[in-house]
Amino acid sequence: MTEMKMLTEGPLRTRREGGILEVTLDRPKANSIDLATSRIMGLAFRAFRDDDSLRVAILRSEGEKFFCPGWDLKAAAGGDAVDGDYGVGGFGGLQELPNLNKPVICAVQGICCGGGLELALSCDLILASSRATFALPEIRSGTVADAASIKLPKRIPYHVAMDLLLTGRWFGADEALRWGLLREITTPEELLPKAWDLARMLESGPPLVFAAIKEVVREAEDMRFQDALNRVTKRQLATVDRLYGSEDQLEGARAFAEKRDPIWKGR
Repeated sequence: MTEMKMLTEGPLRTRREGGILEVTLDRPKANSIDLATSRIMGLAFRAFRDDDSLRVAILRSEGEKFFCPGWDLKAAAGGDAVDGDYGVGGFGGLQELPNLNKPVICAVQGICCGGGLELALSCDLILASSRATFALPEIRSGTVADAASIKLPKRIPYHVAMDLLLTGRWFGADEALRWGLLREITTPEELLPKAWDLARMLESGPPLVFAAIKEVVREAEDMRFQDALNRVTKRQLATVDRLYGSEDQLEGARAFAEKRDPIWKGR
């Protein structure tokens, strides 16, 4: 177990309430991400992953106009290499962080485009303000939205994904919700309170089950159904094996039989 150190200044701020960690990207003017910021984000999310007392994370950003436009092109022009060291979690600290088996909620307000949208896609649940707008405009800067090109056709209909990738067009929260990218659209004022309400609900849930769900979903993504199911039923995934031998699984059965709410201990 690792205790997470809170960040109170710099491009990233963190605060916690019980088992919930709020991570705020605050890099004026647009909350773009350079190599140094990406490395800080990776360390923060790794510490969240490794702290057994933390159950859920919320990713948000400061300000109303921008969630995140992705890669900092000004930093790139100043020498930040696009293939440089993004840190332990890859770009934005989440995309390549291994074994992150805890729920991460993304709260999007304002402009969310390019790598910012890819960062949101790395979270498990996305809430957005009614003023949020989205795009993958990488084609206009002569590059490829690499993570989105991999993830998006698996999340939404192929031809819709290709439309967004090939045209780079902007779309609003209503369209994002229609294609299943969002859990919910809120007013700007309700966005953060709604994200915290969702986080508190998940905090009260069974952490070992959540961990197993995330690992099963991740590992099964490119497997045949029967092969994936066999790995689960034969307890070949670490989180599943831990769950099936846990006090929490017995507690769940007892609570059901006794018609009471379970008390999850994460062991």
